[in-house]
Amino acid sequence: MKVTSYTYDKSSNWYEESQEGCQDWTLVLVTYGRCVYWIDEKKHVLEKGQWLLIPGGIPYYGRSVPTMLHEKYVMQFVPGAAQESFPLFRQLSAASRITSKYELIVDHLRHIHQQWEDKQPYYQTLCEALLTELFVYLHREWDHEAATSATLQLVENMKLYIQNHYREHVTKDELGACISRSPNYAATLFRKVTGQTISEFVHAARIKTAVYMLKHSALTVTEISDFIGYNDPSYFYRVFRRLTGLVPTDLVSDRETVRK
Repeated sequence: MKVTSYTYDKSSNWYEESQEGCQDWTLVLVTYGRCVYWIDEKKHVLEKGQWLLIPGGIPYYGRSVPTMLHEKYVMQFVPGAAQESFPLFRQLSAASRITSKYELIVDHLRHIHQQWEDKQPYYQTLCEALLTELFVYLHREWDHEAATSATLQLVENMKLYIQNHYREHVTKDELGACISRSPNYAATLFRKVTGQTISEFVHAARIKTAVYMLKHSALTVTEISDFIGYNDPSYFYRVFRRLTGLVPTDLVSDRETVRK
């Protein structure tokens, strides 16, 4: 796969039109609010957590919902050899679905966007590798039957529990009790639906908070590390770098005025 363009839109008056003839494919994921696309005279209303894949050569246009702010990632790419590997690339019409692996998918898109913007050596190769991995997760959802609404609700209950307790040591026993199921069932279901282990989801929630605090608070790195549940700052550094590609001090240096 070859990424040809990548944007992060945040707007309440966005409009875009693609004429027939552009062979690049387009992948959209909405992260806030909603927007609308018209493809082959069919209306697609996209909301948070919903992705849209538009094959190359298909004309479309899209716009914001009037007066409503929305945010989304939009990537254009050429499938290349991957067209033979992934069934979605053999479709002749647009495909869309709300993903149950939202955190995992948006994490990949953020990472690709960061690489695309920074343009460090070999960034193109890394972007394409991450994009291929992203489509593996999308296809796993696409190929298997959608989970029942009851099952999805169990996972949402576990996610809510984690969001309320991520600063603590969250275990599968606690999540099992949260949904009145066995610990092993809870852990297996969580990974099947979200694509992440419980531990991976907890780390992601902690680092998301850390990023915000590093940019907008006056706390030191050690204080933030302790606040979000890492008693060992060196371990916090390792996890932060693994998930973001940065080190905490990179963000602290950008908010010196806040600390003053």
